[in-house]
Amino acid sequence: MNCILLSRNTKSISDAQQVMHIKEVLKSKVGDSLTIGEMGGNLGKATITQINDNEVLLSDVTLDKKPPAKLDLTVILALPRPKVLRRLIMDMTSLGVNKLIIVNSYRSQKSYWQSPLLNRIDEFVFEGLQQAIDTVPLEIEFKKRFKPFVEDEFPALLADKEQSDAVIAHPYASQSWKTYLDGLKCKDSNKETMPKILCVGAEGGWIDYEVDLLCKHGCTAVSLGERILRTETVVSVLLGHWLEEKSSC
Repeated sequence: MNCILLSRNTKSISDAQQVMHIKEVLKSKVGDSLTIGEMGGNLGKATITQINDNEVLLSDVTLDKKPPAKLDLTVILALPRPKVLRRLIMDMTSLGVNKLIIVNSYRSQKSYWQSPLLNRIDEFVFEGLQQAIDTVPLEIEFKKRFKPFVEDEFPALLADKEQSDAVIAHPYASQSWKTYLDGLKCKDSNKETMPKILCVGAEGGWIDYEVDLLCKHGCTAVSLGERILRTETVVSVLLGHWLEEKSSC
């Protein structure tokens, strides 16, 4: 936890994990300052006035710093194994993804949709926010029917992004990610404009039908090379380019 997230107008911390972190990891004492954030609001500082076994009391709460801006990016993710999904949600939250749409795919096992971990999504987002010192959660949607989503909702989603490009990560695509980025630079020599939608498959990747359907409705398939990478690796490698563009603006 690089910041302690609190509900609005709260001057005490009673969450067991947060209290333990303050006492055992930060080793904070009365009079020390904490980095805090108001869920959905600003970041700031507070002074510890009292610590006991179950609660930390705060004073001089100052929330005067805006949270970091989100990436202008929607990630469409084929549902992976629930334990992998937990890590991905935490990572994407930390990296600043604006919206995540989790879809069914041919290689997403039916049992994944029954996992109790899916009921703990908010916890994983919360962890990611505290890691990244952020207060605004990414928006998450679930789409259990792949074809209706792509045919009926995806075109409107792309239109909402002002006809921006969308890419699908696929190891067997004929175009490399680097070649695709070079093409974007050629379109606008003054500024590189990253695509606003990124589609990533689960373990085993997308099947050809899914790739073809997404490409038919506006996606460009790109490859990171010959190696077959884990979903977490693909997400981290690709999102690094969005972060780079954002930091250079």
